[in-house]
Amino acid sequence: MAATRADVGAAPTGERLARAAEQLLRIAGDGRIAVALLVAVGLANAVAAFLPGGPRILDGLPYAILLGTVALSGVAAVALRAPAAWREWQRPGPVQAGAGALEAALPAAEPEVLLAALARSGYRARLESGHGGRWAVHGVRRGWSRFAGLISHVALVAIVLGVAIGAAFGSETVFTLLPGDQALLDTPEPGFSAAVRLDAFDAEFGADARPRRIDTHVTFLRDGAPVREAVLRVNEPGDFDGYLVHPWTYGPAARIRVTTLDGSALLDAPVPLEGIRDGLPVGSTELPSVGMVVGLALTDPATSELGVSVLDGSGLVDGARLHPGETARLGDLEVSFERFDAWVTLLSRSDPGMALLFGGAALLVTTLAIAFWLPRRRVSIRPLPAGGVRIVLRGERFDRPTDEIARLTERLGGAG
Repeated sequence: MAATRADVGAAPTGERLARAAEQLLRIAGDGRIAVALLVAVGLANAVAAFLPGGPRILDGLPYAILLGTVALSGVAAVALRAPAAWREWQRPGPVQAGAGALEAALPAAEPEVLLAALARSGYRARLESGHGGRWAVHGVRRGWSRFAGLISHVALVAIVLGVAIGAAFGSETVFTLLPGDQALLDTPEPGFSAAVRLDAFDAEFGADARPRRIDTHVTFLRDGAPVREAVLRVNEPGDFDGYLVHPWTYGPAARIRVTTLDGSALLDAPVPLEGIRDGLPVGSTELPSVGMVVGLALTDPATSELGVSVLDGSGLVDGARLHPGETARLGDLEVSFERFDAWVTLLSRSDPGMALLFGGAALLVTTLAIAFWLPRRRVSIRPLPAGGVRIVLRGERFDRPTDEIARLTERLGGAG
């Protein structure tokens, strides 16, 4: 049956598409492109870390496209190089002399003897025969090491995907608690009940006022019931229901009791001293039922002295300085200072991409360690016209295997 004009034109179009796809694959898998993309990702993260409002950059479509391009580059690099690495490992090819190659001459030896000597030296070798009795022996040692370098590209893809998943589906919640307070670990929604309760804050400071120990005692709850207790420390977050809970910052709180002159309680709770004025921690709380505000300031940390002020709409009503356990009458109120407490700001973070991120990082470190510490070696041995044989040895681009050629020269020289 004669080919139609459509049949004749279809093949060249398919070939052009195949060539274009191969060209795109080579461009995407180019190491220089990958380095440029990684630099761009690093710059974007640096900008997000140091500029006000920078984190919004990481939530936009351009950053998502950039991460996708990095992942595509890693996959393309593996797809492009893996078949050649497999063929070379299974059937070692010739090694050419030139820049980066090491050469040595040895006495003449039979190719079968050289094959056996290379095998004893850890090489996978084969004999290549040509016309007129010409021959060459080609070998590769640790050919599998090249796959470690390729897998490092997959590791980068895993890292990028971990970052992308965390950015898309992760969450971060910041909340401040006083002892006895509790809060959900994420935005309230039906069915979500994972929470944390602050039980106590315990810190020890040195003579230089630097903290020696900062312990945040908490209880994790589910459906309102305690599940387990934990002590959170710097760089030691708690882990509960897929959330990491970090102590973020802390400060003093003054537990006070305010009553009217007839004994009616207006306030009995700790008041956070979250602000700073003239270098001193300060805080305040409102008493809506009497239209007053109680202002507090830690006036002398060495003696645990607390400055208390009572204000109404016209200004200052009265003030006093109290130590733990003391009571003062301020206007028509009685204020008792019971003790100092502490408030703690906690950060709750959920990152479903964290496992993939750390798994990719571990894989990247492992594969690069293999590639650098156990590099591939390739060798070719050919007879010289004047007698003897010539060895041509190559390592990786970052490696000059002078010790290896000395070892081969000694072993192959003895084999002849």
